Parts: sequence; C-alpha cells; structure tokens
Amino acid sequence: MVILHSTKMKARIVGSGKETIILAHGYGGDQSVWDKILPKLMSNYQILLFDWSFSGAVKDQSLFDSEKYSSYEAFADDLIALADEMKLDSSIFVGHSMSGIIGCIASIKRPNLFNRLILVASSPRFINLEDYVGGFEIADMEQMFQNIEENYGDWSSGFARIAVDPSDPPSVEKFEKCLKRMGVEVALPLAKTVFLSDYRGILEKVVTPCTIIQSKIDFAVPNSVATFMHTNIKGESTVEIINTRGHFPQLTAHEQFLNVIHRILTS
Repeated sequence: MVILHSTKMKARIVGSGKETIILAHGYGGDQSVWDKILPKLMSNYQILLFDWSFSGAVKDQSLFDSEKYSSYEAFADDLIALADEMKLDSSIFVGHSMSGIIGCIASIKRPNLFNRLILVASSPRFINLEDYVGGFEIADMEQMFQNIEENYGDWSSGFARIAVDPSDPPSVEKFEKCLKRMGVEVALPLAKTVFLSDYRGILEKVVTPCTIIQSKIDFAVPNSVATFMHTNIKGESTVEIINTRGHFPQLTAHEQFLNVIHRILTS
C-alpha cells in the first residue's frame, strides 16, 4: 500500500507549545478553512495542517485514486503515517465533517495516537433509515450525484451557498473556490464515498475522549446525528452546539468555535 508522505500532503507545523493540534479539513476543502482560528491557536499550541489527496490545493491530482479511497480506512492510514512521519503521538485531533470519522477510525487503529478527538459537523451516516435520522433520502443523494456529474460548476456554487452560512459571503466564496479547484473527476467518486458511507458501527470502538461540535442549523448534519454519536461512542463524549448556521462553524462563528476549543482543552 502506498502511503502519502508529508510533502505530498503539503503538511506544515506552525505555532509553539507542548501540545500539538492536528487540523483536518473535510470534503471539498483544504487547510485554508482553518485560517480564522489559526492565529489564536498558534500562540499556545503546535498546529499540524495538511491537505488530503483529494484537495484542489494538492498540485498532483493523480494522488487521488478513487478505488483506493472508496472507504475512509485509506484516509485513516494516511493520517497515521503522517503523524508517524512528524513524530507525533498523544495529539489533539480536530476533524471537520468526513475527517471526524476518519479520526475515529485512526484512533481505533492506533489507540495512543490522539488524547482527544474534536469532531466538527461529522456524521457516520447521511442517509435516513427507519430508526435513524441522517438528514437525507437515497433519492436526494442520487440527484446530487447527477448534478455533480452534469454541471459541476453550477453545483459547486449552489452547494457552497447551502453548506456555508449565506450571511457570510466571503466564507461562501472561499469554500466555492475550494470546491471548484477539486474538480468533478475527484468530486463525484468522493461524494459517493462520503454520502453513501455507514460508519455507525465503529462508534462503539472509539474509546478516546470526544467532543462533538455541531452548528445549531446544519443542512448536512441534523442535531439528531450529534445525539446519536454521543450515545454510541464508547468513550467519554460531550456535545457542544454553536449558535450558527451551516456546515462550517470554524468559518462562520470562529470566535464561538475558539471559545469552545479553549474550554475543552483547558478544562
């Protein structure tokens, strides 16, 4: 198995402090989604930033193999390899959206890798079942995949406007640019990996302490998902609801987001 190394993932460590925080972006993003919270975190912590292979910020788009990355396990292997290369253990992992679940998988594979997981707008399953509210019907997903394939530019613009609080146009524009850089060749297979996945079964294996951070209104992840994760994660877990709209609280409510992070890490 080929594991991506730090230069290909554009990894960098900034800041200073005894503890290290790893910031992992989600679908369609890149490490710039953390820009608003970075200055304050850097004053007290070392921060590891990187771009996943699917990110449009990664110059070599051949690094994303849709077959290899058809599940989150390959991403978790990349994350573990990156932490090993950077000689990091017992770090604090902050994973946005799909990266939250990837971090959970990595914590199961390597129990000493993280001393805390902070799961931001993460979901183990997006599609509803009779006894589970994930937020979407399978028909919704099939329509989205068709829209991505047929007109990626228009879909990217529309998706950015519902994923990010529209009252924050610069953040909407930032995410839209990230999405468009990713390109349809990557966006479509990855969307199927993300939105058709079901990782509910791993939660009972997660023993690392977790904080689940959720926007008050998130089109992609209803609050019921945060409650489900809190109930099913084996280790200690808490839920923090941030009074903002959209899937990117680190962009649209970064001061509130930082306050929650600070309280978690100093308690």
